[in-house]
Amino acid sequence: MKKPELLCPAKGIEELKTAVNYGADAVYIGGEVFSLRAKAKNFTLDEMAEGIRYAHDRGIRIYVTANILAHNRDVDEARDFFKEMKEIGTDAFIISDPGMFTIAKEICPDIEIHISTQANNTNYETFRFWYDLGAKRVVAARELSLEEIKQIKRKIPDGSEIECFIHGAMCISYSGRCLLSNFLAGRDANRGECAHPCRWKYSLEEESRPGEYYPVFENDRGTYIMNSRDLCMIEHIPELIDAGIDSFKIEGRMKNALYVACVTRTYREAIDDYIASPEKYYSGLDRYKEEIGKCTTRTFTTGFYFGRPGNKEQIYDSSTYVTEYTYLGKAEEVGEDGSFILYQKNKFSVGEEIEIMRRDGDNTVCRVRSLTDDTGENIESVPHPGQKVRVRLSAFPEEQDILRRKECRQG
Repeated sequence: MKKPELLCPAKGIEELKTAVNYGADAVYIGGEVFSLRAKAKNFTLDEMAEGIRYAHDRGIRIYVTANILAHNRDVDEARDFFKEMKEIGTDAFIISDPGMFTIAKEICPDIEIHISTQANNTNYETFRFWYDLGAKRVVAARELSLEEIKQIKRKIPDGSEIECFIHGAMCISYSGRCLLSNFLAGRDANRGECAHPCRWKYSLEEESRPGEYYPVFENDRGTYIMNSRDLCMIEHIPELIDAGIDSFKIEGRMKNALYVACVTRTYREAIDDYIASPEKYYSGLDRYKEEIGKCTTRTFTTGFYFGRPGNKEQIYDSSTYVTEYTYLGKAEEVGEDGSFILYQKNKFSVGEEIEIMRRDGDNTVCRVRSLTDDTGENIESVPHPGQKVRVRLSAFPEEQDILRRKECRQG
């Protein structure tokens, strides 16, 4: 049984290190140009170099997105970009535009190219086309079923790889090729600037009755008619492996380190358990589902994998996430006494019950015993975002462990 790659997202250096530490085999990131997540923090060139060194030191690969649909004005800058990526040791590029593909092949002939889902890869002839041009991997369109993926796997050359999204937000438009944002907000989704108008609440205004708005009802539950549930395939690892998928991809280059840690650790455990023993995997299903439910989510769907989604795959009453846990930060510079430095992400206080999210799969519930600011003064809470504090808990964390607090709420 071939073990698939677990490919995880990172919007910045903190998330990259989190993905590496919590079990990713590879991490995909975006630079400050040519990435379809322009609103993510993204990486400077120095941060990309640092992240690549950090990952390579631990045997993890880094893929860089260059998946915009390029215009003439992008061509010269793209040449410089690929030269820089070659120098810092990028393992692969994720590309959708044939022009960008051509430039990358010319400047970086020894670096793998993976064809983005944005290229609408829906049949085996398209896969063959890209492989014949020199692509190492093609990312399947999200509109494909598992049966179609199996058929493609049988038709493509040996050694050619298929990558598929298995978790995360679903775009309402075909393979993510969307014009709504450009038309409604002047932000081009195909150049990384999507305003997510599919998540907006819509109503109708009749021409002769200005100011009178009529809800757009899919049914009596609400008006969010293009608001998809999130993809989750944690219960279907056996079917994904059986389909011959080489790389399991998690969406989320806009998400924080807690999300990255949660999904990475859970899918890592599920994949490893199934490879070790199917019985071990099936006995752990309830635990995987519980853990994956602790991520920020819009509730879950299996997308197109088992047939075309119906109206139950949409969320009609709200466009907000369900957030069960709040990210507090990660443990750094852990001392012999168990105290550690933390750069606070959200407010917490002495006496609160929080959780250490360990990389081995355990979650340790503990209490905050003391907080000390950078002047050495004891404080009762950490109210300022980014505040540096020394923390003592009733349990000892390890370096880079994630700290989170349970609180079921909308937001």
